[in-house]
Amino acid sequence: MLPEIGEAGQRKLAESSVLVVGAGGLGAAVIAYLTAAGIGRIGVVDHDHVELSNLQRQIIHEEGDVGRLKVESAGDRISELNTHTEVDLYPRRLTEQNAASIIGRYDVVADGCDNFATRFAVNATCVAQQVPLVSAAIKGFDGQLSSFAPHRHKGAPCYQCLVESLPAEANNCNEVGVIGPLCGVIGAMQALEVIKLLLNLDGLLIGTLLRYNALTHGIKHSQLMANPHCPVCHHT
Repeated sequence: MLPEIGEAGQRKLAESSVLVVGAGGLGAAVIAYLTAAGIGRIGVVDHDHVELSNLQRQIIHEEGDVGRLKVESAGDRISELNTHTEVDLYPRRLTEQNAASIIGRYDVVADGCDNFATRFAVNATCVAQQVPLVSAAIKGFDGQLSSFAPHRHKGAPCYQCLVESLPAEANNCNEVGVIGPLCGVIGAMQALEVIKLLLNLDGLLIGTLLRYNALTHGIKHSQLMANPHCPVCHHT
């Protein structure tokens, strides 16, 4: 019914594929909304198992899933939501060694993992294979989101232009905590950005970093610049 999408757009979504890196707090919301939106094929990468402490934010998992691989639980939820969505499960950590063989099969990557080594591997592979990347992160009451597609927008940055090297204090939400609903807020935004990328809609976050503060509900947009010396997307 939306004029920006219509029947042609819905068919496009049904013909599209998305890889979700991480089936945790962000990935849970992304997976649910992309499945409900009618994405034709969804891949899920995660090496971890469901723990009871995950359940306050990872809403695709239940108490009965504790101890199971997160990708298995995620696959069940996808099939329950939409039997027409094909599911690819990768019960492993995404690394520099296997990223190319996985990422190249998808139209867009949604990265919500909790470590920078994986983020760097995802970004480098997306740049090399010209796959758009929607990257999100959360901690405490703060979340951020951006899209990276330097192959589609000349002069646009990649993720490593934003984060040049591994931060000195790279804590994940298991170590520092996160308010549960924030995962849903940022994860839903991330799913929306994926849909907009697939349909080539206006207002994409390419070259823009969105920051959200859950305590104030404040949203800030910052312009991102490409690093001319970035080892990933620029070589001069």
